[in-house]
Amino acid sequence: MILVTGGAGFIGSHLVEQLIREKQQVRVLEHPNARVDHLPLTHIELVRADIRDHSLVTQAVRGCEQVYHLAADPNLWRRNRSEFDAINHVAAVNVMRSALDAGAARVLYVSTESILTCAKPKIEPVESARFCEQDMIGPYCLSKFKAECAAFEMAASGAPVIVCSPTLPIGPGDRNKTPPTRLAVAFCRGNIPACLDCEFNLIDARDAADGLVCAMHRGRTGVRYLIGAHNMRLVHWLELLGRIINRPAPRKKVPYAVALAAGWLSELWADTITHRAPMATVTGVRLTKRSMYFDPSNTLNELGLQPRSVEEATRDAVRWYKERHWI
Repeated sequence: MILVTGGAGFIGSHLVEQLIREKQQVRVLEHPNARVDHLPLTHIELVRADIRDHSLVTQAVRGCEQVYHLAADPNLWRRNRSEFDAINHVAAVNVMRSALDAGAARVLYVSTESILTCAKPKIEPVESARFCEQDMIGPYCLSKFKAECAAFEMAASGAPVIVCSPTLPIGPGDRNKTPPTRLAVAFCRGNIPACLDCEFNLIDARDAADGLVCAMHRGRTGVRYLIGAHNMRLVHWLELLGRIINRPAPRKKVPYAVALAAGWLSELWADTITHRAPMATVTGVRLTKRSMYFDPSNTLNELGLQPRSVEEATRDAVRWYKERHWI
């Protein structure tokens, strides 16, 4: 039996589909309020539980030889900031330790690329680089960093824990609209007249799921596997989107100071008035000051991954948006 936490999410749903195609027995742990109607429910065992609930997690991991832990809050804003640590750090450790205590042969923790930068770029390969709390920007990044540190500590003690860091996922299937999808949909609707240019690495979510499976089978403990593909500037990705939907990319650039002020005001408005996720976040704006260009060649070579082109991933994403009448 294989357990996937967060199996209804963007990468998680593609991972579940791949495991089903491989004729694996799959158990999915999802939050009680999560939408799951897009999952192959007749081919999986679905467990509804909050990963902060130790007793329910203990039951969910029982009998599982492999555990993929993807469940997390991927947003950069929450009204109660302390929930980032409770969900992304404490609960992640809860899942990993419970899986190990239950006898899981392999546990794979899914981290994030947003914690792999610092004010002064490191020279060593990102797979072996280590960071500190002072490098982290905002409560989301700090919570994911703490969970990753815990995973490495378990691996150092001999536990069969693998760490994977997917870069920004794009492509079809993002029902919860993670930040890249929200941006792409807004642009396709004509709601992005200007942008704060930045550098990032993109990978199709289907390829990210494939990378997680490969890491589970062949990954080494104590190594960070960077599941990434294509380095791009935001403006160039918007130009690609524009060619697909016949819309020009924005020519105006938002000054960083203006964007940061907008982030602070947006979060203040969300905290006190709307209680809904703001269009701009302070963490998101601050991250644009750091280069998110990465070299994933070591990981791709070791795991034997060949990600599809960013053009294919973007075209498939746009087609999927249209099918759902988002654009």
